[in-house]
Amino acid sequence: MGLLRRMAEYFEPETRDQEEPSWDYLSGHNTVAPVNARVAENLSTVLACVGAISGSIASLPTYIYRREGDNRVEDPTHPLGRLIHLGPNRWQTWPDFVEWLLASTLLRGNGLAEIVTDHQGQVVELRPIPWDWVAVQLLPNGRLAYDVTELTSVYGGTGRMRRLLQDEVLHLRDRTDDGLLGRSRLTRAAAAVGAALSTQEFAGSMWKNGANPSGAIKVPAKLDTDQRNEIRKGMEAFKGAANAHKMLILEAGMEWESISMNPEDAELLASRKFSVEELARIYGVPPPIIGDLTHGTFTNAETVGRWFAQQTLSLWIRKLEAEMVRSVFSETSRATHMLDFDLSGFQRGDPESRWTSHKIAKDAGILTANEIRQVEGWNPLPGGNGLETNSPVGE
Repeated sequence: MGLLRRMAEYFEPETRDQEEPSWDYLSGHNTVAPVNARVAENLSTVLACVGAISGSIASLPTYIYRREGDNRVEDPTHPLGRLIHLGPNRWQTWPDFVEWLLASTLLRGNGLAEIVTDHQGQVVELRPIPWDWVAVQLLPNGRLAYDVTELTSVYGGTGRMRRLLQDEVLHLRDRTDDGLLGRSRLTRAAAAVGAALSTQEFAGSMWKNGANPSGAIKVPAKLDTDQRNEIRKGMEAFKGAANAHKMLILEAGMEWESISMNPEDAELLASRKFSVEELARIYGVPPPIIGDLTHGTFTNAETVGRWFAQQTLSLWIRKLEAEMVRSVFSETSRATHMLDFDLSGFQRGDPESRWTSHKIAKDAGILTANEIRQVEGWNPLPGGNGLETNSPVGE
């Protein structure tokens, strides 16, 4: 019996502790609120930052190009191209999948999807796997193995573990400490996130349990129960928006005294405003992008949007393109094809800038009229394939 037990222990797969040391520290050895991805999304700033990054990239047009010498031609027949147009699985569209993958990475440091192939080895599905289901093992050959315990989900879920090898998954990572697994920004700045959660919880308790009247009526003598009830009944006529600014008549030496916000409450509001900026800084999102217009104006809105695209989104777009090419493309496709998230899609909501750039490109002989019409989704015109003859490029 001892031999069988030792054999079972030998072949039992090693599991990785799902909790990071920072979680344990926060939950048991600190005064700030415990932090995890689900709890952190209760902070509107975290939710808005994750939504701004993942939603913006998911909205971009995505193309698969085939290299032909110095040219590139869109290839919708590529296996990944079909998933882009038809959806990566039976439940999600392409924007849904990209948004989910990036949100998982931003909140948990890692986003994982199973690469399902047919008998010819071509990709037919990208199936999302919640990171909470995964335990990662480093094999003796230096490659990674992903032990997935599927819980109840749209895929069924038996509770049994199955192992996926490194070539069978798409793994998007946030910045790593070991080059293998990403580490969530929520764990790197756990103290800042926990402080914001504690502040929010304190504010909620204060408004829920505290007494915060806008004013008080002072009387020169002590009132009995009937008198107090009579005054309360008379004040009912001033409740609600329809009764705002009605004239209040005070009798028998009564005086009205307004009650303003005390310094402690004002300091709490300032702390909550600071937490918005601090959390936005963690994700590299300008506060105006997530609705904090304290330092935003209509004059700098365009600059803020351009900064967000260049400094924040461009990194995630490049990481996403590179990881998909590395994981989803075959070795042959990597040499002949490329994946492109078209950043010009951000101009769809700004027709003035879009048409200004089109005019500049046409006047400079960079784009033809029909190429511009193709970008806009319009049919070509006869004679619209020529470049401007008066432009330096067209000469």
